[in-house]
Amino acid sequence: MFSSLVAFFRKNDLAMDLGTANTLLATAHQGIVLNEPSVVALDARSDAILAVGREAKEYLGRTPERIRAVRPLKDGVIADFEVTRAMIAYFIRKAVTGFRLRKPRMAICVPAGITQVEKRAVVESAMQAGAREVRLIEEPMAAAIGAGLPIEEPRGTMVVDIGGGTTEVAVISLSAVAYAESVRIAGDEINEAIQRYVQDQFQLLIGENMAEATKMAIGSAVPLPEPLEFRVTGKNLVDGTPKSISLTDGHVREAIREPVAAIVAAVRRALEKTPPELVADIATNGLLLAGGGALLRGLDALISETSALAVHVDEDPLTTVVRGTGRALAQEGRFAQVFIA
Repeated sequence: MFSSLVAFFRKNDLAMDLGTANTLLATAHQGIVLNEPSVVALDARSDAILAVGREAKEYLGRTPERIRAVRPLKDGVIADFEVTRAMIAYFIRKAVTGFRLRKPRMAICVPAGITQVEKRAVVESAMQAGAREVRLIEEPMAAAIGAGLPIEEPRGTMVVDIGGGTTEVAVISLSAVAYAESVRIAGDEINEAIQRYVQDQFQLLIGENMAEATKMAIGSAVPLPEPLEFRVTGKNLVDGTPKSISLTDGHVREAIREPVAAIVAAVRRALEKTPPELVADIATNGLLLAGGGALLRGLDALISETSALAVHVDEDPLTTVVRGTGRALAQEGRFAQVFIA
């Protein structure tokens, strides 16, 4: 009777990937239960919440003066405490349906370079949003667990997790991070680079959603076997009229060259600062590429070419981190050492 009651309570335990671009929630019994943009639409006069998640993202760049659409997280950490708390509360209510005897326990992944103040903001936001207990785990560690890597063994494992706001590069051994670097260049910076390029080269102003759609449709880190084209529409900066142009994969590759180079440089720096025995392990095992940025065409090949390592892209890189966070929470006894709070 008691064991079944404990199991019932644990059904509401939640793993959260609180990302700059998207927030994912998972439970041990149901897997991924929520995957929505980390966007909130507010009434500009009263700050009342009008929409959250997918619906709010549609508001970006389309709102009248009385409505503002905001991303409450920046570079992987909380930029607006109150809005983040409200967003987390909304996602918890949406993910955990039905009658609840107890508030959920939560494990939340955070950037490797997070400060104590930022940690406290994440924990307090989740507690005020309805969690009864909050554990924190670093994103690259969660990614390694989600991909099933042997983190408990005395050998080096390298993980590169490219999210919306940050790129996390870490070397893991014996359930601990031997070296980590958090670079605040990732998917959002790539989108912004596309916007700047289109503005500079074509005098065309495009929105954030259009830039992201362009990246997903024809973005690449290396030349492609067959050229791709994508039609983008925006505002002509010369006269303010609507304007459409066709972009090629070559245009986008040139646009995102600098942020992609910064991500590759972070991998090289990590290798330079890692002890030689661990580098030897990584040379044997290769590195894991996870996060939404792992879907950029040819990025794995570029990293492999510049680092002389085999690069493995996780089977579902968008959910690697939240899967690992959920597994660590479900097997807390086994993974107790990986939690940082």
